[in-house]
Amino acid sequence: MNDAVALTPTAIAFRFSGHESFACRYAWLPKAYRAIAANPAIFFDEDLAMVELGIGKNMVRSLRFWVDVMGIASPDGLKCHALTEFGHSVLGPEGFDPFLEDERTLWLLHWNVSSRTSSALFAWHYMVGQWPYPEFTRSEALEAFKRQSTKLGHKHSEVTLAQHLDVFVHTYYTNKSGKIGVEDSLDGPLVDLNLLIPTGERKGEAGRWETVYSFRREAKPEITSRMFEYCVLDYWDRVSPDEKTLVLRSVASAPCSPGQVFKLAEEDVRSRLEDISQAGNRGFNYQPSAVQGLLTRQVGIRPTLADIYEEDLFHA
Repeated sequence: MNDAVALTPTAIAFRFSGHESFACRYAWLPKAYRAIAANPAIFFDEDLAMVELGIGKNMVRSLRFWVDVMGIASPDGLKCHALTEFGHSVLGPEGFDPFLEDERTLWLLHWNVSSRTSSALFAWHYMVGQWPYPEFTRSEALEAFKRQSTKLGHKHSEVTLAQHLDVFVHTYYTNKSGKIGVEDSLDGPLVDLNLLIPTGERKGEAGRWETVYSFRREAKPEITSRMFEYCVLDYWDRVSPDEKTLVLRSVASAPCSPGQVFKLAEEDVRSRLEDISQAGNRGFNYQPSAVQGLLTRQVGIRPTLADIYEEDLFHA
């Protein structure tokens, strides 16, 4: 395979490590929220964190990474973490989903980690946002990682790139064949999205059979109207904060966009935008066009997390 789509400009500071080769586990984020709420400096004292959280040192470092990239808390520069509004609203004592039992929370976590334009995770930016083929094997993706890493001026080892790719895959798909350790067999929260699915096997260049993965691209009614509106405006804030208009193509297919992150067809994105616009008093109006639809932002109007969680889960 060759790379049909180039990465965005090298000004983006990509992250290739920090997860210590561990995908996020189901119990980690609620546990981390409670620990930070009790002691904002907990993750800067690894020995204490190991005792309080009941996990090893490498897992403490991994959890500190996931707390940041999934939008639960951010380092404040003073060897402390500051819990985010998202973290409080979702995981707090009166939060909407303190134990990650609501599918909407999982899609929002996926959005947080996949739509980053600052300190973006390379594997997510490339595989979710720009991978130009309908499917991939591990060796195909790893070869692409090597090429793109070199183009970006990095000198990452194959081991670093392979670990980063494996963490991405294991975030969305867990191998339960028994060939991996007990800790690796524990599902992470985003596995339940069924976003990455195995579709068969084929031989790689080395002659070994490999699993073929593809993204689930069908309609996803569990991504509700309010959630989609919330993510469109969040994306708008990140990429074009001073622009009053945004074209359909950007929302549907640009890296880090809702269409790409949620793996939705352009027709699905268009239909969602039309429904939101027709509902009135929403964050944007959408004007269809035979050439290119256009979104116009409505200043001061945007859905809150409460709006998302109060909406019927299966209302598209």
